[in-house]
Amino acid sequence: MSLQTFSIFLPACFAINMAFGPNNVLSLSNGARDGVRASVLASFGRIVAFAIMIAIAGLGLGALLLASQTLFTAIKFAGAAYLVWIGVKLIRSGPALVVKEESAARGPASIARLVKQEFWVAAGNPKAILVFTAFFPQFVDRNAYATSFAILGATFLLLEFVAIFIYAALGAHLSSLSRSARGLIWFNRVSGALMIGFGVMLAFVRRPAA
Repeated sequence: MSLQTFSIFLPACFAINMAFGPNNVLSLSNGARDGVRASVLASFGRIVAFAIMIAIAGLGLGALLLASQTLFTAIKFAGAAYLVWIGVKLIRSGPALVVKEESAARGPASIARLVKQEFWVAAGNPKAILVFTAFFPQFVDRNAYATSFAILGATFLLLEFVAIFIYAALGAHLSSLSRSARGLIWFNRVSGALMIGFGVMLAFVRRPAA
C-alpha cells in the first residue's frame, strides 16, 4: 500500500470512527456516569466486535452475510430491540452522580457488564460490517491483500480507541458541568432518547442490493 493511498484512508477512516452512533453514545454516557477510565475499559467489547467483523470481511464472508436476507433481518431486529432496551433503561435511571469513591469501588463484574454491552451494541448492527466490506477494499493493495487489509484493520481499531477516548472525555466533561441531579437526569434522558432513535432507524434499514 502506497503512502499516498494511506494518507487518503487515514482521515476518511477517522471520520467514520468519530461518526455519532450508538457505540459513541455509550462512550459518552459511560464517561459521564463512570468516568473516562471505565468508559475506555468498557470499549474493549466494541473493539473485539469490530476485530471479528474485520476478520469476517477480510475472509470475504461479509458480502455473504449482507446477501442473506434472513440473517441480515434477524441481526437487524435483535440489534434494534437491544438499542431500544438500553435507551429505556437510560431514561428510567436516576442521576447516578459520578463520585470518585464510587468509581474506584466498581468491581470487575460491573466493568464486565459494560464490556458486554459495548460488544452487543457493535455486533447487533449488521450495517457495521458494510464499512469493512465496502470501504476497506477501496484502499487494499491487490498484490499484498492480507497484509494491507490487516494494516487497514489495525489502523481502524487504533483510531477507534482515539474516538472512544474523545467521547468518554467529553461525557466526563459534560457531567462535571451539570453535577446537579436535574442536569444528570436530563443527560440520561437525552442519551436514552438517542439510543431509542438509533434503534428505530436500524429497524428500518434495508439490506443493500446484491
